Amino acid sequence: MEGLGGFLQSRRAGLRPDEVGLVSYGERRRVAGLRREELAQLAGVSVSYYIRLEQGQSANASDEVLAALARALRLSDRERQHLFALARGPAPAAPPAPPVEAARPGVRRLLDAMTEVPAVVLGRFGDFLAWNRLGHAFLAGHVDYGAVAGDHRPNKVRMLFLDAHMRELYVHWPEKTRESVAYLRMLAARHADDPKLAELVGDLCVRSSRFATLWADHAVDECEPAVREFQHPVVGRMTLHQEVLRPDASDQLLLTFTAEPGSPSAAALHLLARAVYAG
Repeated sequence: MEGLGGFLQSRRAGLRPDEVGLVSYGERRRVAGLRREELAQLAGVSVSYYIRLEQGQSANASDEVLAALARALRLSDRERQHLFALARGPAPAAPPAPPVEAARPGVRRLLDAMTEVPAVVLGRFGDFLAWNRLGHAFLAGHVDYGAVAGDHRPNKVRMLFLDAHMRELYVHWPEKTRESVAYLRMLAARHADDPKLAELVGDLCVRSSRFATLWADHAVDECEPAVREFQHPVVGRMTLHQEVLRPDASDQLLLTFTAEPGSPSAAALHLLARAVYAG
């Protein structure tokens, strides 16, 4: 089940009655999570109305009802925003997505000027739109450098699940996959009708059981700065700070990776830069 109904169902299934102050008096339950009638009671709506919400038959739920459901489900701020986005659907005033995404020329020049910092630009669903030479060598040196200019750009989310190099690069790969799918889930509320998203999700659900499991969980999260550990095939282990910049309002991301000055990771990154620009 997708959309609003799937999200409500997944969050309801993840809450135990005792977590919200409900007493079961030893009764045997067929499901571990909250029943529909229990959630309806906590949110102050009728059971029949809540069932229609889960079935996608009540598209005009009020802000008050959605807020009550968010409180009853103990949603985080991001999950609450996601709930409202799913209930409202894509904003009608949003411009149509361009057929082919592209990084602005000024952004590409900025990347080229960053010779000591790996940097890449990602499209709204993870396509590599641009990278500098060090960013390419760091994240995807086994992929042709000119692939970002072609019709079939490499996709970071797809590579994270299906590419052995990318899997080995991220030391904490399970955590990284959870974060990536949660961010994709958040984007899905803003781009629900985008065929590119449907193609990416469908492909990964078929080819990766882990992606399918994470997608079904309906967790949502933002893409934010983080400190990550990497195991690079050329220069070995590095601890790098990932910064996330947003060049415009199109959901493109500019990612940069830096190391603490004077650290072994900084030395490894400098060694990689020397190898890239000496070649």
